[in-house]
Amino acid sequence: MGSTRARIAIDAMGGDHAPAEIVAGAIRAQAELDVDVLLVGDPDQIESALEKHNTSSKLEIVPAEDVVAMHEEPLIGVRRKPKASINVAMDLVKQGKAEAVVSAGHSGAAMAAALLRLGRLKGIDRPAIGAVFPTLIAGKPVIVLDVGANVDCRPKYLEQFAVMGSVYSEYVLGISEPKIGLLNIGEETSKGNDLAVRTHQLLQENSRISFIGNAEGRDVLSGRFDVIVCDGFVGNILLKFAEAVGDVVLQILREELPQGIRGQMGTAMLKPNLKRIKQRIDHAEHGGGLLLGVDGICIISHGSSQAPTIFNAVRLAKEAIDNQVLERIQSEDYVSQKPAISSQPEL
Repeated sequence: MGSTRARIAIDAMGGDHAPAEIVAGAIRAQAELDVDVLLVGDPDQIESALEKHNTSSKLEIVPAEDVVAMHEEPLIGVRRKPKASINVAMDLVKQGKAEAVVSAGHSGAAMAAALLRLGRLKGIDRPAIGAVFPTLIAGKPVIVLDVGANVDCRPKYLEQFAVMGSVYSEYVLGISEPKIGLLNIGEETSKGNDLAVRTHQLLQENSRISFIGNAEGRDVLSGRFDVIVCDGFVGNILLKFAEAVGDVVLQILREELPQGIRGQMGTAMLKPNLKRIKQRIDHAEHGGGLLLGVDGICIISHGSSQAPTIFNAVRLAKEAIDNQVLERIQSEDYVSQKPAISSQPEL
């Protein structure tokens, strides 16, 4: 479908390098991605960061009086600080003044604010954070969810994760009839704990998705699966491990390249290849995870995010908007329109 100019609210105060790196990524995003960026936070700090860049782009600043700190309990922080930057950013989406939120701040606070202010999509009991991983097959990523939103899950939640992941894989990643896998300790249907066994049965019976069976740890990056579902406890460990492996591979490449003039010549020749390797395995290139299941586009980036990650997070948000991910998840073709388990957000 055609691309339109989106309005993206960015929590400028969230993250280890806020607001300087957040602002730098936002400037690049507005210049290159055909989006309008709204920087939410302390106007004085944001203005100071903007002044360091020689740019003609005019980014809108939306004042916010407070920040939910990383050490705060998410729900308490969000409720006690209604004017915190993450709350103000979510309100912009709720009011129709923005179409997406990007935050590198407290991930728990971002999820709590999204649930309290935006609410869940119809038919979804729990939202999930989906992260895109590279695979052994070039140009064929896999989305894993949940990677941190729900430590404890019921089989029904994982079934909904599979449906949402399938929608995202098909319409954003461009994969026809995405193949779904359930992360487990073996391929056999009887393997795993009670959650895995019961979820396997639900996924097998769901005609809306293409479930092909259990995925062992070695299968995650094989390219055999397009979507892999698991609870947020396991998924977050998997995400952090994969990020560490990517960092190790990049470091090994740097250390093993020849030194001196000969090394510089060789490196120059290999530069395009090295750039493609970095793009495939560096987590900064993916921008963060999409919080699927809430009534708004929300990208949760790493706390250590710098400008390139913020740029890619905005790109990820725009892709979700352009491909109508929310509308497709809500369609009767994918998720039944039954009421959620509770009318109040579960945090």
